[in-house]
Amino acid sequence: MNIIKTTAALTAAINQAKEEHKSIGLVPTMGALHEGHLSLVRRARAENDVVVVSVFVNPIQFNNKEDLAKYPRTVEADCELLSQAGADIAFVPTVEEMYPEPVTTVYHFGPIEEVMEGPRRPGHFSGVAVVVRRLFDLAQPTRAYFGEKDFQQIAIIRNLLEQIKYPIELVPCPIVRADDGLALSSRNMRLSKEAREVAPNIYATLLQAVEMSEYEDVESVKLWVMDTLSSFHEVNGLDESLRFEPEYFEIVNDTTLQPIEDWSDAEGVVGCIAVWLDGVRLIDVIRFRPEEEE
Repeated sequence: MNIIKTTAALTAAINQAKEEHKSIGLVPTMGALHEGHLSLVRRARAENDVVVVSVFVNPIQFNNKEDLAKYPRTVEADCELLSQAGADIAFVPTVEEMYPEPVTTVYHFGPIEEVMEGPRRPGHFSGVAVVVRRLFDLAQPTRAYFGEKDFQQIAIIRNLLEQIKYPIELVPCPIVRADDGLALSSRNMRLSKEAREVAPNIYATLLQAVEMSEYEDVESVKLWVMDTLSSFHEVNGLDESLRFEPEYFEIVNDTTLQPIEDWSDAEGVVGCIAVWLDGVRLIDVIRFRPEEEE
């Protein structure tokens, strides 16, 4: 595997691949890699001639400086994992290399950024779009791979591709979970041992919500999820430090991301949640009525 740290070297490698008419798969990451990321790399490996994985903690998508400072950075271990997973190029730039000039570009995404993460993380999706556009320009991928845990982000990038009219295939990939159900995330490593043990109850609650959707209305399911998680530590006699603090739980149309009021309002319905636990913000997604999908 080739570890590349400059945009010039990446451009040279990509130009060579293009001259040889090779397809290119891009997996953008912020590092601190886990099995979820590696599943994207293996998918890209199976579907492309050249696999490029970026490892870059993008400062302009963080609206919380403390969160940026705490974001885990494990570049050496990441590169070892990427080599084992079959990546051809690990692109590991500095901030100065990625943004030699101050960033002034601002992207807007209309209604899909006005819900869930959007209002709570001002500027986040524009920052995501800027770095993804930069990576698209540098890697010129045939296909780009993203995990469905960041469900809203995928909708944003799909919209970005429509705005910039790049002929890149966006490939959403399923959430990878630990054996106990917790969605894999780089942020999980910041959880205390005790918090990590209770964190899987987020997914367990979502699974129960799917069952409830067979006989309860949308609003009742939303309230039940918020109440169940908020009172979990108290009901189970746990320390206050293990309190779940749900930021939101929305049940939305899986295409428009707009909240639904009735289960029949959309063909595809997903539940998206953000929960604070032990000072760490965790997100998850679950699909409702999956058995109806064909």
